[in-house]
Amino acid sequence: MPSACPNPAPSIDKVNTEYVESLVGYNARRAALVIIEQFLQRMAAYDLRPVEFSVLSLIGHNPGITSRQLCATLSILPPNLVGMINQFEKHGLVIKRPHPSDGRATGLHPTPACEALLREAEKTALELENEATARLSAAERKTLIRLLKKVYL
Repeated sequence: MPSACPNPAPSIDKVNTEYVESLVGYNARRAALVIIEQFLQRMAAYDLRPVEFSVLSLIGHNPGITSRQLCATLSILPPNLVGMINQFEKHGLVIKRPHPSDGRATGLHPTPACEALLREAEKTALELENEATARLSAAERKTLIRLLKKVYL
C-alpha cells in the first residue's frame, strides 16, 4: 500500500510568469503562435503554408529572382526550395527563364495565375495582420516590426 505524501506541494492559484515574460524569445514566440495559427487556417483556402506564401510573394514582387536569392533571403536550404519550386511550376504558378547575365542561374517569374493567387492571399494576410495588431497604433506596429528586424537582420 503506497504511503501518503507527508507534506503535499502547495497549490498555486496564480502562475508566476514574470521571468519568462521578460524574455524576448518567449514573447516573440507567443505572438508568432497566435498569428501563425490564424495564418495556417486562412491560407488553407489557397493551399499555402507560410514558407510557400513567402516564396511566392518574393517571386511575385521580384520577377526574375534566383533560387540562390530566395534561399539567402528566407534562410531556406536549397534542397527544400527545389521541390517547392517544382510544385509551383507543375501547378502553373512559376515559370523558369534563363538569367540575363548569369548563364548558370535561372530566373523565377510569376505566371498570371500566381499573380491572381497572390493578390487574394496577400489581401488575406494583411487582414490577418491588421486584426492581430489591432491593439497597436500604426506607429507602434511600425516600431514593433523595426525592432523585430533588429533581432534577425
